[in-house]
Amino acid sequence: MKKLLLIALFLAALFPLCGQSLPEVYVEGGNHHVQGIAYDPDAGRMYFSFTDRFLVTDMKGVVLGSVEHIQGHLGAMVFDPVRRKVFASLECKDDVIGKGLSDFAKGRSMFYIAVIDVDNISEIGEDSEGNDAFKIVCVREATKDYHLKGFGTSGEEYEHFYGCSGIDGVAIAPKIGKKKGKDFLYVAYGIYGDTSRSDNDSQVLLRYDIDKLLRFAGTVKFGEFYSEGTEKPLDKYFVYTGNTNWGVQNMAYDRSLGRLFLFVYKGAKERFNNYPAFSFDVSRRPVKRGLIGVPYDTSRHPVIGSWENPVEGISFKWGGTGVSPLGDGRFYFSEHGRSEATGNQNCLARVYRWDGKTFVKESD
Repeated sequence: MKKLLLIALFLAALFPLCGQSLPEVYVEGGNHHVQGIAYDPDAGRMYFSFTDRFLVTDMKGVVLGSVEHIQGHLGAMVFDPVRRKVFASLECKDDVIGKGLSDFAKGRSMFYIAVIDVDNISEIGEDSEGNDAFKIVCVREATKDYHLKGFGTSGEEYEHFYGCSGIDGVAIAPKIGKKKGKDFLYVAYGIYGDTSRSDNDSQVLLRYDIDKLLRFAGTVKFGEFYSEGTEKPLDKYFVYTGNTNWGVQNMAYDRSLGRLFLFVYKGAKERFNNYPAFSFDVSRRPVKRGLIGVPYDTSRHPVIGSWENPVEGISFKWGGTGVSPLGDGRFYFSEHGRSEATGNQNCLARVYRWDGKTFVKESD
């Protein structure tokens, strides 16, 4: 009996949310749609990115605090319960994505991880400039690849290495190739969906040591680029999924499943199945080899998936605008929309569970 009790206590500590019914959380943003969500079970809060606003709500959707006037495109998010911070992608771009959000970036674009100290956001309408609760770290590798140009075997020019349009999806997970051990921050490239090029059929994931990354974090100053960040990631993985539109929008790692999920906007190349989501076991060892369809890069890289052994595709409607893993096979997903009453973009965060093939509503 005592042994059974100890096992039960261990499982309860390992999966504290198991069996608990969690509420749906509805919140409205503004003119821009929701990009990412994160659930904080310890504080009983949800965090939302609405592109140029970061919202803190309770589990009834009541806004408790916010950071406004964000210079750039705030995207996918992940909550780190150990450091009690949200890590979110932030793009300062001189293209269609940055229009109206980072107009100062004319002729220049840079990409960041926003480090948000959620316990120190206590007011609605806080400014991001000079705010110690909203710091940034430059993702130098993605910034470099965005600005690089390569050439094909016939002399054709490829703008933006690997189709890099910036960054978006973020996740916290063990090192790929292992199922246990230290957790790292993963950052995924946004990928231009251009169907006329062949070098944009892989998702690019960068792996960073979280504590080392935090050493470079600094506050925002409007109209200026902050360039502090690690020179190189620990690893740079290529996940062969086929064509997508804007790359990995959101990522999520579930510890109980040992799987990393990638949520994208569907691609349009006819030779691919063009799934809206992909998944692989994080213990799957990458194979070091040359890249498919990238004539300007003949180096060998750690690659996951191939035409013969593809990454698993998933048919599921949601995930592109936000997902937060609960760690027990369940996930909060963002169901985005627009309020007819106010015209504002909104988000309904709802719990789904993984059934081995796709996600189903918890109530089903």
